[in-house]
Formats: sequence, C-alpha cells, structure tokens
Amino acid sequence: MLKTILPRAAQRSVLSASRAGPSKLSTAPAYQILRQVRRGYATEAEDYDVVLIGGGVAGYVAAIKAGQEGMKVACIEKRGALGGTCLNVGCIPSKSLLNNSHMYHQILHDTKKRGIEVGDVKLNLAQMMKAKDESVNGLTKGIEFLFKKNKVDYIKGTGAFASEHEVRVNLVDGGEMSVRGKNIIIATGSESTPFPGLEIDEEKVVTSTGALALKEVPKRMVVIGGGIIGLEMASVWSRLGSEVSVIEFLGQIGGPGMDSDIAKQTQKILQRQGLKFKLNTKVTSGEASGDVVKLELEAAKGGKNETIEAEVCLVAIGRRPYTAGLGLENIGIELDERKRLVIDQEYRTKIPHIRVIGDCTFGPMLAHKAEEEAVAAIEYIKKGFGHVNYGAIPSVMYTHPEVAWVGQNEAELKEAGVKYNVGTFPFTANSRAKTNLETDGMVKMLSDKETDRILGIHIIGPNAGEMIAEGTLALEYGASSEDVARTCHAHPTLAEAFKEAAMSTYSHAIHS
Repeated sequence: MLKTILPRAAQRSVLSASRAGPSKLSTAPAYQILRQVRRGYATEAEDYDVVLIGGGVAGYVAAIKAGQEGMKVACIEKRGALGGTCLNVGCIPSKSLLNNSHMYHQILHDTKKRGIEVGDVKLNLAQMMKAKDESVNGLTKGIEFLFKKNKVDYIKGTGAFASEHEVRVNLVDGGEMSVRGKNIIIATGSESTPFPGLEIDEEKVVTSTGALALKEVPKRMVVIGGGIIGLEMASVWSRLGSEVSVIEFLGQIGGPGMDSDIAKQTQKILQRQGLKFKLNTKVTSGEASGDVVKLELEAAKGGKNETIEAEVCLVAIGRRPYTAGLGLENIGIELDERKRLVIDQEYRTKIPHIRVIGDCTFGPMLAHKAEEEAVAAIEYIKKGFGHVNYGAIPSVMYTHPEVAWVGQNEAELKEAGVKYNVGTFPFTANSRAKTNLETDGMVKMLSDKETDRILGIHIIGPNAGEMIAEGTLALEYGASSEDVARTCHAHPTLAEAFKEAAMSTYSHAIHS
C-alpha cells in the first residue's frame, strides 16, 4: 500500500480528475427493505450507491457522510448496536470508568489538602457500571437517530461477499437478505490479539472487553502489555483497590510512539499511584486454575524465571484486523502478512469499487484516524479527491495525568538523521496547574533545527488530551515553534505551558 502525504493542493490537482461521482441508482423504497428486515424474510437484491460492512466508527461516519452527500446508503452491523468496539466496549466505556474511578480515588486521597473533609466513602461498583452503560446506550441511540436523519438504511446482521457487487447478510433476527452496492466499503475493525496458551473467558482471563465489566474488584490483577489499553485499565482497577502489576516486554511503557522522556516520567507517576511494573520481561506461559491465573515470567534477554499470580489477568498485547467471515475468498481480495486488507492511497482494493477504512487496514488503530478515513473515502467516491494527513494524527492515554502526543518523537528523528531543537516547560511553573494542585508533567516540543518547523509535540499533564489539539493544528498547518510562541494564550490557563514550551524551543521560556 502507498499512503503518500501530499499537500492538499497537490492532492486535488493529481486526483480531482480521476473519477466522477456515482450516478443515482434505481432502488425499491427504503421502508420496504426495512420492513422485510424486521420480519426476517429473504429479499431480492437492492442497489445502493454505497454499502458499508461494519457500523463502528469508520463505518457509521462513512454512512452518515455519504447520506449527507445525497447518496443512497446501507450500513450492515452484526453487533445489534452501532459504534463498534470504540463506543460499545472500548474508548467510550473506558473513559467513563477512568473518570469515575479517578473521582473516587481523588475523594479518598486528595481532598483533605484542598480543604474538603469527606467521610464514609464507599464504592458502589454496580452503579459505576450502570453509569457507564447509560453513557454508551445514549450515544448508540444518537447514531441511530443520525442514520434516520441522513436516510441511511441500518441492516442488523453479518455481511459476507457473494460477488464483487453483492453482499449477503445473515440477519440478527433470523433469515437473510442480499444488498448490492455500486461502491462497497469494508470497515470491520479489529479485535484483541490473544496470548498463546491463555484461553479468554472474560472473567478471569480478560481482554479490554472483560476488564470493562468485572463484577467485583479483584484483590490482584496482572496486565500483560504496558501500552495504552493496558495502562488505562490498570489505572481503573488500581484506583478501585486492586493490587496491579504490569508486565511489559519492551524497556518502556506506552508503546513505541510515546517519547522516552515522557514514558519515564509517566512510569514514575503511575508507580507513585500504586502500579507495579516489570519491564524487559517476557511472559513464557500462563494457566488459569481454580481462582487464580498463574504466569511464568523471564527476563526478555534471558534470566531468572519468576511466577506471578492474580485473580484476574488482562491480556493487552495489541489488536489485530478483524476480517473473519467476510467472504474475501469469493472475490479474491488480498491480505498482507499481518492480515490487513491491502489498499492504495484512495483506500481502494485491487477491485476499485471496494474500499477499506479503519482498523482492518494500514495505520494506527485509532478511532479518530478511522473517522478521517471515512470522510476521505466518501469524498473520493463522490468528488474524486480526499485528504488525511497521516503525519498529524494524535494519540492520547487517559491515565491521570493524561499523556498525549502528535508527530515524531526524539528516537524517530535521530533514526532519520534529522537535526532538531528541543524545548520543554514543566507544569510546576504553570499558574493554573499550581492553583489546581495538578503540577505533574510537562510539555515537550521538537522542531527542525534549520527551519523551526514543528516536528513533534509530547505532553504529560492535566488535560493533555485537550491540549494536543492545538499541537495537531500547528503540525497540520506547518507552524514553527515561534508561530505558537507569538500566539497570545489566555491567562491563567494550562495552555500557557504549551506556549512556553514553544518559546523554549526557538528561544527562552519566560517562567522557567
């Protein structure tokens, strides 16, 4: 696959003449299809401008965008609820638990110094889970409303290719139907990567799905994988009273995208909060027996073996594309060595009218990346051009404090031989952070040594996930660190730390 990052103007000039928008197709009335779907009857094939397979973030955003463009759209989703992993068992429910567990932990440990005396604090885990579920249900219903508003036909079932233009659907309520599309977009997402030898039961050995629905706080939890998902779930259950150990094969937490300076500082802060870490450590085997899960460990470079036990083991070693049951063999679509669907820069497979977006193809497995691809894919179909800047996609870890970054880190710049400047600013010197009693962390900025163009921004601190939006915008528009430094930021705000880091990068910060 080739996903070149071109300036917008260049993309338009190269791509705008490549195809015209789809013509309107003759179809039966939408109400007739939906009535037959509800009754579970097989139907004759119907034609759509666009058929989406998958109603997760990539699929539902593409469906809504296509509807807004006046196209006739059908979206096939087997879960019975829209939003995919992100909304149902991922981003959204995890943020509910992260927010509420943080409030609980803060009341227990952090209010006294603020002059707030609190007594008899109790955890009601069932109510916390109910609040999470209510948030999820409200948002999924909101997407269904947007489907109706934009005249998207929502088909509940499992779709598989019967031919290059036909998708056969096994309906959730029984029966089957076929839909035909002039364009078909695959947006089936991803699933948790299993750990060899450990059978997932979502009770003792869990993925992130099970970790979001535990019925009681385990006395001990072990997390295999120190990436974003593992650390977020580790934070939730540690705050609620579990003794949590994180096992990571690499020498730093956060995954390869996190800057090493930020990763080291994050680990120190999480350790102070009670998390235990074993880095450069390999899990060689695991077994669930009785009430415990036992893992055998050894040093990644060879060393003394060790056994660790816990009531719950979270497997968080990454995610893999989900393409099972799609009937790809019926149309000859190819996968690469990592089981990703192979596409070109316009998201087309080797069959041009079949496109792929989101987690089941190349790039970071992030909901917002999937959203951008969804919009761009529809624009390619309708207008002949689209745009996603893969060099400016932010990542956020919603621990406390939050960690966020966009662009390149120091290790990547060194490997590429790029000469760069570094500027940092600590939140201990930020007035708003001081008054909020939230001073852990810093903003780190990297810029080209010759041109001062910003190459990467890395933040650990309060509201880092919100602040990174300014960094992403700066990267998108090719701003220099001086551009940001000379932009007036309101006082007193946390965002002033961003401005001061930019001042530090091209000259000198004022308050440090």
